[in-house]
Amino acid sequence: MNKGEAQKRILELREELNQHNHNYYVLDNPSISDYDFDMLLEELQNLENSFPEFMDPNSPSKRVGGDITKNFETVVHKYPMLSLSNTYSKEELEDFIKRISKMVPEEMEFVCELKYDGAAIGINYKNGQFEKAVTRGDGSKGDNISANVKTISSIPLKLKGDSYPPDFEIRGEIFMLLDGFRKLNESREEDGLETFANPRNTASGTLKMQDSAIVASRDLDSFLYYVFSENSIADNHYDSILKVREWGFKIPPPEKKYIQKAKNIDEIFEFINYWDENRQQLPFEIDGIVIKVNSYAQQQRLGSTAKSPRWAIAYKFKAEEVSTQLKFVSYQVGRTGAITPVANLEPVLLAGTTVKRASLHNADQIAKLDLREGDFVFVEKGGEIIPKVTGVDLSRRPADSIAFKYAEFCPECNSPLIRKEGEAQHYCPNASICPPQVSGRIQHFISRKAMDIEGLGGETVDLLVEAGLIRNYADLYLLKKEELLPLERMAEKSAQNIIDGIEKSKEIPFQRVLFALGIRYVGETVAKKLALHFESMDKLLHASLEDLLTVDEIGQRIAESFTEFFSQEENREMIERLKAAGLQMEMVKQEGASKKLEGLKIVISGSFERYSRTEIKELIEKHAGKNTGSVSANTDLIVAGEGMGPSKRKKAEDLGVKIIDENQFAEMIA
Repeated sequence: MNKGEAQKRILELREELNQHNHNYYVLDNPSISDYDFDMLLEELQNLENSFPEFMDPNSPSKRVGGDITKNFETVVHKYPMLSLSNTYSKEELEDFIKRISKMVPEEMEFVCELKYDGAAIGINYKNGQFEKAVTRGDGSKGDNISANVKTISSIPLKLKGDSYPPDFEIRGEIFMLLDGFRKLNESREEDGLETFANPRNTASGTLKMQDSAIVASRDLDSFLYYVFSENSIADNHYDSILKVREWGFKIPPPEKKYIQKAKNIDEIFEFINYWDENRQQLPFEIDGIVIKVNSYAQQQRLGSTAKSPRWAIAYKFKAEEVSTQLKFVSYQVGRTGAITPVANLEPVLLAGTTVKRASLHNADQIAKLDLREGDFVFVEKGGEIIPKVTGVDLSRRPADSIAFKYAEFCPECNSPLIRKEGEAQHYCPNASICPPQVSGRIQHFISRKAMDIEGLGGETVDLLVEAGLIRNYADLYLLKKEELLPLERMAEKSAQNIIDGIEKSKEIPFQRVLFALGIRYVGETVAKKLALHFESMDKLLHASLEDLLTVDEIGQRIAESFTEFFSQEENREMIERLKAAGLQMEMVKQEGASKKLEGLKIVISGSFERYSRTEIKELIEKHAGKNTGSVSANTDLIVAGEGMGPSKRKKAEDLGVKIIDENQFAEMIA
């Protein structure tokens, strides 16, 4: 491919990927599968790497992150980023309307919006291109966090159409989706890390991280809803928001009642009451409603104080809070040995669900609350996923109350707990015999993303551990069918499936074996990086801390965890046993690989008899070809099966792309 062809294809891919991003993240209407999107993105990344002269800082490839920012540049806001005044009652809101009505006696229209609980952001665009994103900071200046904001897929890097001003700023809120927050905390708890308190603080902290790749991995989203420009785009706030949607911005959708016009206090409170009752159904947190004067002319006449605009106010919801009694504190042991204290409560109704338990996170949190068993505590679920204990009702504490003493021994195996300097959590160090750790590590080992052993599940693992048949994951490879049959609800076929699944797991590639070991802080991505760098388990076993730190994105914490794991004799012994059992302990070059399809971009369409679609994809890659998701002028070949889409076929014919069947494909790679 020459430079001209490369440039043309790069521009095509950028336009196509931008449209797919918009469809998925803004319109919530995906037009392509995740796999096909990834293939297009990979093609773009490869072309940009091969032709760096066509690199664009606003390319869709920049969404994945990877930039490292040591120090954030301070930027002065062109327009001060003011805070809103708050109100908590209908009377205060009525006073607000009376006050501004004296300043603007003619009729006023209002706009009601959700008050997103996230981090305020101001984003500048020049000539339709993303220029920079700046935090609120102190209101007059903030931090340039452009590299991190670019990773958020709902924020456009290039605008649609051509009706936008040449230079403007749009403001809004960046927040973390509740499902993403829950998954992030679950992952951190499993790794023995301190969990995050709430989505708002997590979103704000994420945006200030130095590594944009980590930002890209978290579930951040945005709504943008206020424009500053020297060029007028509308005479009121509501119409300007609808206008910017045409340019590709994700705005609060009126059709979902996230934004609505109101003529008077009654219509405002109709909106407030609706969301006070229904906010628990939202996929993100809100903490109130923002009420704005709609007319820009009236906004200008009302002006601002030093701290806040006079034409807007925030009505804050009261966080839903109940009081109940703390019966006792129990402790959970994770697979890594991390101890999590749990408040066991007198059942109480909160936000539509009965709450019996709440995480207390760690000893520091208990000390901060001065919590004691028998206390009456306040429990809150103000949009939170998990209920949390927010305080103690000291007026109801008896005089003979005894100060809480944190556990010194593991509740499962009675081993003395340890707490490393600088870490929030206590740990049980007895990984080899502590039942939840033994079971948890084995369950991680057999999981789908690790060894993917069919027939084995959590309950069966617990039965095997209880029966004394396994003490660690290496013991799995010594199991015999006749040992399984006496287990509860174990039929002969089930037992054979387990044995077959264990045998098949020996084919799992080395990087997944490494992930399956369950080393603290070593997830899928880290395991793959280490496997590719060191290529074998033997080299990893002999790698020093300094060797590990030379690997891209491997920091001190990961490297120390790795060396600590391999320094333990029992773990080294387990690895030797896994090696002896026949597991993959090095990166293996595929047998039969060739370059017969090198340089060919191949699309797969329809269903097949001889191969599965996955098998064809693997064969394409094995023989140096590239599987792409959609037909374009750059497609070299289509492998077509039964049920190929007529539109895809017509496009291929129009472009003159060769179409072959699976038998012809087999001949090509024979």
